[in-house]
Amino acid sequence: MHLLQNLSRRDGVLILIGASCVYILTTFLHRGFDSMPSIVINSGLPTYHTPAPILDLGFAKLPETGIIAHAPGWTLFRNLYMSNGTLFLLSSNFSDFPEIRMMTSTGLPAYNTPENIALREPTKQDMDFISPEEAEAHWGGHAQDGERNRIWTVEGNTMLFNDPSQFLDHYYHFVAELLVGARAFIYGAFNPTSRLSLAKDASTPELHPTFNPLPSVYEPPSFSRAIFIHAESYGWRDKPGFNSFVLRSAFPSLTIEVASDWADRVNATAPPKAIDKDAVQHSRANDDDNDSRRAWHFPIALLTDRSAAFRGESCGSRTQRTASEAWEYMVDQGGIDLVGTWWNNVREAVWRFAGVKKQVFHSRRRPDEVNDSANENLQMKLPIPENIVITYVSRQEVRRHLIPEDHDALVDALRNLVKRKKVEEGKDWELNIVRPEMFSKDGQIQLIAKSTILLGVHGNGLTHLVFMKPSQVSAVIEIFYPGGFAHDYEWTTRALGMRHFTVWNDTYFTRPNEPSIGYPEGFQGTSIPVHGETVAQLIEDRLEGRL
Repeated sequence: MHLLQNLSRRDGVLILIGASCVYILTTFLHRGFDSMPSIVINSGLPTYHTPAPILDLGFAKLPETGIIAHAPGWTLFRNLYMSNGTLFLLSSNFSDFPEIRMMTSTGLPAYNTPENIALREPTKQDMDFISPEEAEAHWGGHAQDGERNRIWTVEGNTMLFNDPSQFLDHYYHFVAELLVGARAFIYGAFNPTSRLSLAKDASTPELHPTFNPLPSVYEPPSFSRAIFIHAESYGWRDKPGFNSFVLRSAFPSLTIEVASDWADRVNATAPPKAIDKDAVQHSRANDDDNDSRRAWHFPIALLTDRSAAFRGESCGSRTQRTASEAWEYMVDQGGIDLVGTWWNNVREAVWRFAGVKKQVFHSRRRPDEVNDSANENLQMKLPIPENIVITYVSRQEVRRHLIPEDHDALVDALRNLVKRKKVEEGKDWELNIVRPEMFSKDGQIQLIAKSTILLGVHGNGLTHLVFMKPSQVSAVIEIFYPGGFAHDYEWTTRALGMRHFTVWNDTYFTRPNEPSIGYPEGFQGTSIPVHGETVAQLIEDRLEGRL
């Protein structure tokens, strides 16, 4: 009692506050924060959990490199590594791999001289083998000390384009060679009906909301990025702008890296350089311990190389088309067909972007009624278009074109053909005589999408054939200076399931009797002859099923 009598009002308040704090603290310690779930639940904030990786390789044995599929110039890798600019094949058995020269090159511009051919042969700086023991010594961590492997995974699926801008900035070479070849190779490699059947090897993202239409048929795993190792941002774009138009519309989620980005990756994995005399010994010690070495890891990577493709038999000896190596290999593996359905989703993605309305096709007969064992055109498996559209791409305003009088006669012959079919047979064939440069990109794609016959002088204007819809009667008619021929558009037309005709004035050729390659004087000139009536008759015979 005596003690309480000596307490002031202030002392009483402090005792009360202290007791309250002790009570609250002991309550939390005894019951825990779980007794007050409303603090979390009522916040309205969702709780996110970091997903566990499928396989943490940070402390694991380094996975070896494997070949999923290979053709000259086209190699699909599993677990490809890059350090200091060198692509490394990590393996216990180097003999399991193709020759390095059939996979890559130095990436220099290509010229047909002995000196340049030699300079494009790959060196150990471009690609090299590395054993598991060497890789562990270079990039492995010290697990006992909690140190992870010094390797960083570039997640997803990557396309590595090792070509120089010499060809990349050309619409035909970029779209009709590089993209067509890459699509054929990727589609075939992961096609579950092929002999490869490797869909499980690709990195597949989780489902997510999208405005892009979902494919109704098989679609290979998407690629996350394309890396142009030797080309800057301007180096893969053509002047008219179709390269970027096609790439962005067909693959809207694809990330692009260029040579400077690749240089960043190279520099990030280069051994550090000593900056003064005192650092020299320290730098050498680090090199000896391999503690400063790093590498990038590509789980799935498609490496393409133009020079390596030309070392193959198909491209180097027969077609001069790099995509032919990818296409022929996947045809042999049963991964793609001969009528171009593997390209459909790419074509239709570009159509949709350009505002092309859906077309109507009718089957004349069911695919199972076509006898492949007979000498029957595989194109007969395709439907027939409801409307016939003939498109003549005029090049009279550019360097390579027809004799002016022959151009006029050709136009007259085409107009007379369409008029006669209407008057005599009631057929509404549509004729378009166009200068592509006068149309927008959307307009050009819309026009070509409805074309049944594409006609023009040999040149870049025919590259749009990749956006034609193959049908039973679709065809590309290419006019050359007599004696001249190149496989550019002939091979591409055929690979996409259509018929190609070569015209020399009043004579035409088609597979298997196509001419030999030739570049006579006048090939690139302004006086290319053509007999208009011959071309008109060729078109009529084709559309009426006589060819």
